[in-house]
Amino acid sequence: MDSESDAVRERLIETFRPKLATLIKVDQVVDHVHFLSEEQKEQILHQEGNFAGANRLIAEVLKPPHGPGWFRTFVDALVHGGCEPAAKYLDEEQVPSPEEEAENEQYAKLIHLLYPTLLDLLDVDVACYNCYTDEIITEADMDIINAAPNRREGARKLLGRIVKGPEGWFSKFLEVLRRTEQTAVYDLLAWKSSDDQNVEMETSHGDETTGNEPPAPSPATDPESQDSHETSSHQEDTTDLYKAENTESEQPGCSAEASEVRDEGDSMAAAAASKEHDIVLRDYQEEVAKPALEGKNIIICLPTGSGKTRVAVYITKEHLDKRKRQGLPAKVIVLVNKVPLVEQHYSEEFSKFLKSYKVERVSGNSQLKISFTEIVKNFDVVVCTAQILENYLERSVSGEDEGVHLSDLSLIVIDECHHTQKGGVYNHIMMRFLKQKHRNKRLQKERKKIKPLPQILGLTASPGVGGATKMSKTEEHILRICANLDASTIMTAKLGQYKKDSHKKVETNEGRKADPFGDVIKKIMTDIHDHAGLNTTHDCGTQSYEQWVVQTERDAAKEGNQKVRVCAYHLQQYNNGLQLNNTIRMTDSFSFLEQFYNDELKKKTSPEEDHVIKKTETERFLFELFRDNKDKLMELAKNPENENASLSKLRTTILKEFTLRENARGIIFTKTRRSAIALVQWAQDNPKFDEIEVNAAYLIGGGDQSVVKPMTSAEQKDVLKKFGSGEINLLIATTVAEEGLDIPKCNFVIRYGLVTNEISMIQARGRGRAEDSTYTLVETEGANVAEKETVNEYRINMMNKAIEKLRSLDQKEYDKRIMEFQIQAILEDKLRVQKNKQKEIKNSSPSEVKLNCRGCNKDVCTGDDIEIIENMHRVNQTQQFNELFQLKENNTLRERHLDYETNGYISCKECGHQWGTMMHYRGIDCPCLNVKNFAVTLSGKKISKCSKWSELPVKFQDFDYAGHAFEMASDSDEEEEEEVDE
Repeated sequence: MDSESDAVRERLIETFRPKLATLIKVDQVVDHVHFLSEEQKEQILHQEGNFAGANRLIAEVLKPPHGPGWFRTFVDALVHGGCEPAAKYLDEEQVPSPEEEAENEQYAKLIHLLYPTLLDLLDVDVACYNCYTDEIITEADMDIINAAPNRREGARKLLGRIVKGPEGWFSKFLEVLRRTEQTAVYDLLAWKSSDDQNVEMETSHGDETTGNEPPAPSPATDPESQDSHETSSHQEDTTDLYKAENTESEQPGCSAEASEVRDEGDSMAAAAASKEHDIVLRDYQEEVAKPALEGKNIIICLPTGSGKTRVAVYITKEHLDKRKRQGLPAKVIVLVNKVPLVEQHYSEEFSKFLKSYKVERVSGNSQLKISFTEIVKNFDVVVCTAQILENYLERSVSGEDEGVHLSDLSLIVIDECHHTQKGGVYNHIMMRFLKQKHRNKRLQKERKKIKPLPQILGLTASPGVGGATKMSKTEEHILRICANLDASTIMTAKLGQYKKDSHKKVETNEGRKADPFGDVIKKIMTDIHDHAGLNTTHDCGTQSYEQWVVQTERDAAKEGNQKVRVCAYHLQQYNNGLQLNNTIRMTDSFSFLEQFYNDELKKKTSPEEDHVIKKTETERFLFELFRDNKDKLMELAKNPENENASLSKLRTTILKEFTLRENARGIIFTKTRRSAIALVQWAQDNPKFDEIEVNAAYLIGGGDQSVVKPMTSAEQKDVLKKFGSGEINLLIATTVAEEGLDIPKCNFVIRYGLVTNEISMIQARGRGRAEDSTYTLVETEGANVAEKETVNEYRINMMNKAIEKLRSLDQKEYDKRIMEFQIQAILEDKLRVQKNKQKEIKNSSPSEVKLNCRGCNKDVCTGDDIEIIENMHRVNQTQQFNELFQLKENNTLRERHLDYETNGYISCKECGHQWGTMMHYRGIDCPCLNVKNFAVTLSGKKISKCSKWSELPVKFQDFDYAGHAFEMASDSDEEEEEEVDE
């Protein structure tokens, strides 16, 4: 059977042998054919010319006997050697059609016809790099071309490799020529040259126009086999770059053939041009874009759904085109503040409308094969989260590696730019910009070279009022944002016929007449107060109670009072249960509490059968208290008469929207992840919703700050895709969906007991993109929705007036005020840096840090035992620590990242309290500690609150990867030796 398969494969290679010989780049493929001996490889490489070498390579590959996997090895060698077009001929599913083959031959023939002129005109250095970035040639090709001794020889090698490029190589090459402004070559190949150029071309091909045959290709004239010295022979210049050795020479009458090629070239160029989507702006969009097209830094403030991102794409394209025409470097970074926005902006806007440029996206979820620095170098437009750019800007300053410099960029687009304040990541990036701007002014005065800075384009639906209650403070808030973005103006426009105002409604309720379920929870909480000796003036189930009990838990942990700490921790959960009872169903509240106690009981079980985790007297009391009330709570939760009135209002609102609309599609915004998930279950359990075909799904954040499992970016993308297609028609979301996410065809928005600030209100209302959309507020108990919404309406009105007032300011006055705010911001930042340096000087030694288990107060470790990975993860690799914890696998916790993954969590052997996660980092298992799970003592003083490692003024030692890896390898060797001895 194997011999039959080998025979089939041999015939396949022989069938396409002439084509393979023209497409194989011998020097890049031969080393990947592992079954060839070194002697065979030497003989292949010493053949005269690439064509002869390719034929010899094929002959050696076909020689029997064949080892296992020889054919697959050869195909893989073609792929790894940058010869994918050749590899396709050996895959029956990818063999090019006759039409494709004919098209490629026509374009190769065109290159052949114009070969001498191309060698003279082509700017090989510029073309080579762009051909590489457009993936016409490989990195290995580029290295060979760059190693050429002169320009003409480099052009010879470039043309020789281009015709062996992947499908569509000709249209890509045309685009490279257009983009790099090699007009003469572009016109020649696209047959758009003037009559003079045509005459010049005909003169340069005198042999062809007089009917003389051009020389047939031969190994001696193969451009890939030319000596490194420049050749002036016309015979060598007209070498066929593409044909097989036995192909007939060109016949008289080349002018007619050239005419056919000209038509083909015209259609190909037209096809290439048609691939670029036209960006058509509305009048108001053109109006707000004008200053940016002149190169000015601006903020564009337009309502959600009015096409801010489309305007940004248009400005980006014009910026890139203009810089290319001027021969200036161009590099655009598009910054977003949420991971889902990276993919959205990339796929729906920038890559879609910028086909002639290389566009890439990068986020924290990206699995990068090359560094961000290399991506910035190799792509024209990069869409990324702001933190990634900030990290690499910092790397360039710290000298950790090459990093990225602001001077590398020509335009930065900042989405949701109202976040450029209060020390956010946008602020950090722009502070670097402002410092360099004012440094440049000093350098200019000293007549020294300045560093170029990128143009800035900010996008926002609302800068907000920043908590201001007066017009003057509102103006100041907006001016500070403009100063932080170095904006020369803030552009707004009247949308006219395009304006979409949602119809607003407020649904209030009178509250429950009776709440026996909530009364039982309150009675349980009173019993816990009595057991712990706690007194409070705050009502259970309120925000103020939550704040009190959280502080009580922290103080108890600091003092080592485990009785009060555990009771306070359980009281937090009951308070959450009461809040859920006021928002969603009683059954959801009960399920939450039941799940909490089940999880707590699991913590008290050990994966090791011979190990017992002890329960304290207080823990036994708390478990028994819930168990004694569990059946009563379950029974009450099932009684629909006591359900909260808010859900009834929400149900009525949804039914109205889906009954009165033909294709209803809406979003419900709610406060917590848990309530979003519970509301989906509520909708799915409602038979009336089933009748009107309501298909609900939730959309929550990707961060892990909540006990609820976060959504991955892939899950978020899938939900949004289904909502866009109509497969899902009711989206229940937290605030993650308020900002930036493009959610079209949505015709009603409901805010369920959730009112934050004026910015969120504008963002949420703007999610209703369709005509005749509605915006409804459904009040929940104690939320004061209507009152807060009225305050937000007042703030929005004040904000709009402030923007108009600033736009009417004299430019000199505006610039003066902006300058003052910028200088103030720089001085404040300088002061902050100085304070941080002083803190670093006063940094405590790691030995002064002591960690105790928050659950049982057991001594765990000191800071001397802790190492830090990637300036982020604190791990303890000591043997002593390894004996203190137990590992519990948790599939829901598993996450894969570029260099590490989490496989489960680690917890105290004594009490079962969770300490952190087990991280698998580059082959090493590393117990990763979460500081919030420990009682922390610093320099002998106990700290009541420490939720982040960054809050500790301590610099831990860097992770010794080499040392730990060597130790692991040594242990492994010892184990193997012991096995051998046995």
